[in-house]
Amino acid sequence: MLKLVHSVGFILRWATGLSFAVLMVAVLVQVFMRTFSSGGSPVWTEEVTRYALLYVAGFGAGASLWTGAMVNVDLLSEHLPGHWPWRLRLLSALAVLFFAVILIEPAWRFTKIGMMQTSPSMPFVKMAYIHASVLVLLIMLAIAAGIRVVGMLTGTLDGHPEMRVEEDVP
Repeated sequence: MLKLVHSVGFILRWATGLSFAVLMVAVLVQVFMRTFSSGGSPVWTEEVTRYALLYVAGFGAGASLWTGAMVNVDLLSEHLPGHWPWRLRLLSALAVLFFAVILIEPAWRFTKIGMMQTSPSMPFVKMAYIHASVLVLLIMLAIAAGIRVVGMLTGTLDGHPEMRVEEDVP
């Protein structure tokens, strides 16, 4: 189970980083062309930037849930007595899992609609690849929450994120 946990965390971080790298390259091309070219920047750079940002959000949502960077209000819950903090972490993970799973099917339909459309400035790119960012977001959240629920119920995880933000601050 721990190997799966670390593998999923690695994939989420890697995919988020790759999406962010694509975003940075597109923005750099746009800035460079606006600065040093009389013809302005290519039209496609704006679209690639938007699409990469969607994938940063898609993969980053799962990664942030995984690492504890997702906004979390645990000021009260973590100070409750007994097993209440654990129960609330489990309830939170179950709620995320439930809503993510419920929304996967509509996101799949949304993605399929994109097969009939192409990108405005890049006609060789089907919008399904762009619409899939919503599907990726929901699947990543479902995987992260599902592993957390299973880990908590089997006792291999306590429901705390892989990396607590407070532990990084000296």
